[in-house]
Amino acid sequence: MRAGEKPEIARLPLFKEMAEEQREEVFSKSYLQVFPPQLTLFEAGQDADFLHVLVDGLVELYVSEPGRDITMRIVEPVSSFILAAVVTDRPFLMSARTIAPSRILLVPAGLLRQQIKRDEGLMDSTMHELALGFRDLVRALTDLKARQSTERLGNYILNYSARMGGEREFELKGEKRVLASLLGMTPENLSRAFGSLKQHGVSIKGPVVKIEDVDALRAFARPDPPSLGQF
Repeated sequence: MRAGEKPEIARLPLFKEMAEEQREEVFSKSYLQVFPPQLTLFEAGQDADFLHVLVDGLVELYVSEPGRDITMRIVEPVSSFILAAVVTDRPFLMSARTIAPSRILLVPAGLLRQQIKRDEGLMDSTMHELALGFRDLVRALTDLKARQSTERLGNYILNYSARMGGEREFELKGEKRVLASLLGMTPENLSRAFGSLKQHGVSIKGPVVKIEDVDALRAFARPDPPSLGQF
């Protein structure tokens, strides 16, 4: 990692509370690389040799079944992914590939485990990220079991809007086939779901989604109560 890149990486949630000496040791042995789109970063079953931290770009986590891939998560910056495999020193349960040109920090897994034991700030940040990952999983399972497909799409749009600071018009990242797989739908069902959402306050033109009536969309999609918070 070049010296000019270190201040930016030091502000990432996982590293910002670390002691400077330990953080410098991690950075000196880590790699910040740029990857082209549609590049496989690792496959399920491989040993977790590195923690991946997405700094810029977009990454798809997926599992492969005969004849198809199933999207499990779309990773947006700034976020580490599959931290649990690194902490437990177990093989990856999912595969990962870039969706767009991506800048990714690769932290040696063994080094990170050593530093977690030594650095209280890193330990706290690691526990926090693992807890958020668990809550994300619970929300995803709840969404899949408690909502119909069009409701899942509406809820996804509301959550996306919240991550964008409440913006009512935005561009969805990634291919629609990936979004369809993430929501447990076929691309054809996704197109029909977007059409159905027109009567619930949503319009779409290409990749751009506009929430024209947020109250109508909330009434239809039944988002999680605000009291649960984003995390």
